[in-house]
Amino acid sequence: MALSAHVEVFARALGELKRRSGRSFRTLGERTGLSSSGLHRYCQGLAVPDHFEVVARIARACGATKAELVELHRLWAMATADTAGHDEPVAQQLPAPPARFAGRERELEHVTSALAAQPAAVVISAISGAGGIGKTWLALHWAHRNLHLFPDGQLHVDLRGFDPTGSPVPPEAAVRGFLEAMGVAPATIPADPQAQAGLYRSVLAGRRMLVVLDNARDTAQVVPLLPGSPTCTVLITSRRRLTRLVTAHGARHVDLDVLPDGEARNLLARHLGADRLAADPGAVGELIGFCAGLPLALGIVAARATSHPEFSLAALADELRDHAGRLDALNIDDAEANLRAVFSWSYRALAERTATAFGLLGLAPGPDIGLPAAAALIGTSTAEARVRLRDLEAESLVQEHTPGRYRMHDLVRLYAAEQAARDLAEPVRHDASTRLLDFYLHTAYSGDRVLDPYRPPIVIGRPVAGVTPHPLPDVDRAVAWFEVEHANLVEAQHLAARHGRHTATWRLGWALHTFHYRQRRRRDNLATWRTAVAAVEHLDDPGDRARAHRRLGVALLDVGEHDDGLRHLDRALEGFHRAGDVAGQARTHEAFAAAWDQRGDSARALEHVYEALELYRGLADQTREANMLNSVGWYHAVLGDLNRAAEYCTAALELHRRIGYADGEAYTLSSVGHIAHRTGDHARAVEHFREAIAVLRRLDDRGEEADTLDLLAQAHSALGQHDQAREAWSQALELYHAQHRTAEALEVRSRLAAIDTVA
Repeated sequence: MALSAHVEVFARALGELKRRSGRSFRTLGERTGLSSSGLHRYCQGLAVPDHFEVVARIARACGATKAELVELHRLWAMATADTAGHDEPVAQQLPAPPARFAGRERELEHVTSALAAQPAAVVISAISGAGGIGKTWLALHWAHRNLHLFPDGQLHVDLRGFDPTGSPVPPEAAVRGFLEAMGVAPATIPADPQAQAGLYRSVLAGRRMLVVLDNARDTAQVVPLLPGSPTCTVLITSRRRLTRLVTAHGARHVDLDVLPDGEARNLLARHLGADRLAADPGAVGELIGFCAGLPLALGIVAARATSHPEFSLAALADELRDHAGRLDALNIDDAEANLRAVFSWSYRALAERTATAFGLLGLAPGPDIGLPAAAALIGTSTAEARVRLRDLEAESLVQEHTPGRYRMHDLVRLYAAEQAARDLAEPVRHDASTRLLDFYLHTAYSGDRVLDPYRPPIVIGRPVAGVTPHPLPDVDRAVAWFEVEHANLVEAQHLAARHGRHTATWRLGWALHTFHYRQRRRRDNLATWRTAVAAVEHLDDPGDRARAHRRLGVALLDVGEHDDGLRHLDRALEGFHRAGDVAGQARTHEAFAAAWDQRGDSARALEHVYEALELYRGLADQTREANMLNSVGWYHAVLGDLNRAAEYCTAALELHRRIGYADGEAYTLSSVGHIAHRTGDHARAVEHFREAIAVLRRLDDRGEEADTLDLLAQAHSALGQHDQAREAWSQALELYHAQHRTAEALEVRSRLAAIDTVA
């Protein structure tokens, strides 16, 4: 197959660097950690690396200058643009490969051989071993070395099976993340975990994809994440031997032991250089022995040696030997005793302020932490926090896995928390967690106000001293922040609940609500409101209790728990009456209307929206009044009173336009169009639907746009305008497919088939 011009130019430049270096593909492979065959494919233009870091490694091994690296990056960018597919999103979730990897050839070959041994079944390799043994490094090294085998994408999730400060990732949360990475709209993902898993397997079917499930707790956490297609390969890492995965699902077991002395020596050489090791071979042997061949421990030793090039390796070995007598144990199967010797050695080398930051980071909830949150936790500026974090990264105690975001290995985090408990006074720890919770609360609350400025606010006060909320000036940045911080926000709410901080617990639930609702994260929304209600029962404010019960009631209705939802709505309405909160009463009547509509009782729903309408009129809340006018009209239409329906919806449309509420205008235009269509005025229906679609497109509301396109097509069809109907249904079908709304797509397909028969 002919190469594109950009790929050919890139391959020629890479090949020229290789030729000039005089090194063989094998030698380059040893220097870069890449396979000889992969290097050959790159130089021949048969493949283009997905990450420039791989290209840079090759170029540096060939002696490229800085100017050559810049030019090579330009050529690589054009080549990758030529080879990228544009039909659908390709998930590329793999973290970067380990920069310094040595040995493990037997284990790597074991994983590779599984592909040939099971051509007709999904290939599963379960990599097990102790914490810090290098399971993730092995999985990522193999994955990046074999990227060409998985052109349809790579999925990755850290399942946090042994996270000492949080809960393992639920399988359904991982499935949702994978589906979103593959382009499935969050609003179209079913709430039922089994339905989610079925959709996940359907999306993966027939694709050549790699799924990396890192840090799994047990087989039960993994099974829902297994694809059903033999075109997929799965790599699983876990501290436990997942025996049932082997016996029930045919997984290949790869058990990692400590590195043999030779491989451990090679790993140190990659960090420190062969010359430095050769200068003191006896000390190298001691260091390897003290680290017991554990890659994580070897990395910490290497970081210490690199940061002090003036120290002899013998002196470093003496330091480690001096502390060996204080070891509790080097028992890597016991999460509370792992690597204390090496960790304490590194900890004692920290400056006082950095050591304090290290201990406080061990208290942070969630899988990682962003720089602004870390600054709040430590109680300093972001510039100072960055310095402290870079000091810790230099000692291999934290990793900046994404620019501005940091995480700890779970054993390091546990050790950090131990040091905080031992070395930091309780008031210091309490103040730090208060600052962090306040940072998350105030930033999330400001983001919620950006997402829904019409939502009635709550009072949260000012942030405590030392806290500067992260600015979220627009919707895009607010959504992006919530997506990145979601796991931390949920864990922060749990932390607040565990420590009896009831006000923060309930307010965090409130601040997460709009993001959960917009993203259709129904189960997450339910969980946070359950936690919020449990907290608010300890508070004295009856209005807050009523608000929490109302939100929990709606969350229960969203997942189909109708009876429990109604009970909480009853408690909310009673509380709002007791507190004299008229707006709260009105919003609860809105929720009751939705509840009875779910049960098909439109007459009872109409009673509640009438109640809400009168209350909002008394409050002079025109936005809500307009919404309720539309709802009253809609329920009259459902009940068959089209004249009254038109009267109310027309009034709603006029009010929405007068106050400039675009969302309400779009939904009301759809209602008015529906009424016109039902009364036989199809031409006017077409006008209203087209107006609604124009507004919905400005709002990027794809779900409602698809539904309105379907209604527009029906109106065109009723007018005998078959070409226009076919065009609208085709657009609706495209949107339904993108949203994985199978039932709606099938209905539109049948309508298209019928109109083709008529035409």
